[in-house]
Amino acid sequence: MTMTLSEADFAAPIDQRFFEDYEPGAVYEYGHLSVTEKEILDFAAQFDPQPIHTQPEWATTGPFGGLIASGWHTTGLMMRLFADHYLSRNASLASPGVDELRWPAPVRPGDSLRLRATVVSARASRSKPDRGLVHTRGELLNQDDQVVLSLVAMNLVGRRP
Repeated sequence: MTMTLSEADFAAPIDQRFFEDYEPGAVYEYGHLSVTEKEILDFAAQFDPQPIHTQPEWATTGPFGGLIASGWHTTGLMMRLFADHYLSRNASLASPGVDELRWPAPVRPGDSLRLRATVVSARASRSKPDRGLVHTRGELLNQDDQVVLSLVAMNLVGRRP
């Protein structure tokens, strides 16, 4: 079970949240998720079978000095926290994509991760007045406050009726 870590959270609960609740400049933190070696190995075996993610012994000779999670696994972990805490459960409509996806530091077995979500902008749709577009800077941080993932997400969110 993850929880809100920031001093402030949305005024509206996640199942009553609409476009108008995403205020530019607002920053929220949620966590924590822990990552095990087995989870790293299982994900990599199925989706990213590179030795740095699948062979702990080989990974010790690689550039990171040990086993690391696939960036795609890291992205999935970020998405879990994003969906559990940040995205509206009643008004999230879709995402046209993400920009600036980066993995500046590796995720290792035993890491504890948290999400920092900053509302960058929110604008009402010009063509569909029932929704708006929210841009969010998402950052996943480890227990040492290192950013292990950053991106800018775009989400279409329904407006309050």
